[in-house]
Amino acid sequence: MARKKQYIEEEVIDKAMHLFWRNGYENTSMQMLEKEMGINKFSIYSSFGNKHGIFLESIKSYKNKTKTMFDTFKNASNGVTDIKQFFNDSVAIGFQNNNEKGCLVTNTYNEFSLIEDELINKQMTVFMDNLKNLFIEKLRLDPKKDEDTIQKQANFLVLAKHGLAAATKVNSQKEIEDYIEMTFNNI
Repeated sequence: MARKKQYIEEEVIDKAMHLFWRNGYENTSMQMLEKEMGINKFSIYSSFGNKHGIFLESIKSYKNKTKTMFDTFKNASNGVTDIKQFFNDSVAIGFQNNNEKGCLVTNTYNEFSLIEDELINKQMTVFMDNLKNLFIEKLRLDPKKDEDTIQKQANFLVLAKHGLAAATKVNSQKEIEDYIEMTFNNI
């Protein structure tokens, strides 16, 4: 007879997600996960396989938490105004419900850029490509922009979004607001 789980997977993954968000993948140990999740190693291994499995579930959880924001952005039709709102919304996530500052996906993208992990790198590439394509889609709503300008501005916005994610960890709210304002003075 299989043992009944004494925990709710969604809750323990949420705790693990915050730990990875705060420390990164490499700096998070199994002992830290065990303590943060409040379950023993046997339960961790039987439910998630290993640290990598927990991390993949954490990425899924983060994407689910940000889905509404992305759906709103995707369905919006006001071009650059929507991109600016998306930047503001992405910063606001770090101030909700004891969330960490920054972006777990951007942190992962940066951390895994030098690590050969096909599964995670593919997820990060797909995520970043989708984000860039959303920027392109919104920029194309401005009939005055030619395709070359749209591509350059989309590249700029992807890099600006990476910078914004890093800045939210250390800069003040006013500095972040100014950064966003100056970013969109150039678009």
